[in-house]
Amino acid sequence: MNTPNKLTVFRIILVPLMVIISLINIPVEIGGISLTFIIMDIIFIIGSLTDKLDGYLARKNNQITNFGKFLDPIADKILVISAMLILVEADRLPAWIPIIIITRELAVSGYRLIAVQQNGEVIAASVWGKLKTVTQMIAIILAFIDINPFGAIFFESLDTMHFVLNLVTTSLMIICVIATIFSGYEYLKNGKDLLKDIK
Repeated sequence: MNTPNKLTVFRIILVPLMVIISLINIPVEIGGISLTFIIMDIIFIIGSLTDKLDGYLARKNNQITNFGKFLDPIADKILVISAMLILVEADRLPAWIPIIIITRELAVSGYRLIAVQQNGEVIAASVWGKLKTVTQMIAIILAFIDINPFGAIFFESLDTMHFVLNLVTTSLMIICVIATIFSGYEYLKNGKDLLKDIK
């Protein structure tokens, strides 16, 4: 197994570790932020960095494999969805956000699978897809250290620091959802001819 694939497997291993940490209530706070959430955030950041690193190494060293093509996107989705569900359980994030993202991921994954089977074509990420990925990662990182829930700025009076943090986190989540919807629509619109040929 080459280094990029090892990094992908490592990213998957980080997920159960993050889940286990979420079950432990560490009675310590740093700057008003629970140490439990800080540790989960660090784990998520490490996972996100390995996502960029494994792709870079695979392209640089010509180590792109079918195993990597299959497992890398799955590892990304497991990491992101797990983090979002942890945030939902902690009342930091409304459930409709991961529902939209999961629905889009399933639809796009199905479309990409059909494209590969019918044409041998690997569909590259669109501008909307790239925007979704970037805003999603940053929003999750911030949500772990934002002690207020999504949209708290609209319902609560916050001090300046928490107002700014919640404003940025909420805004990025909203942009992420919009990009998710548009990228999903773009994939399905461009792939309607493929769907007609399904037998």
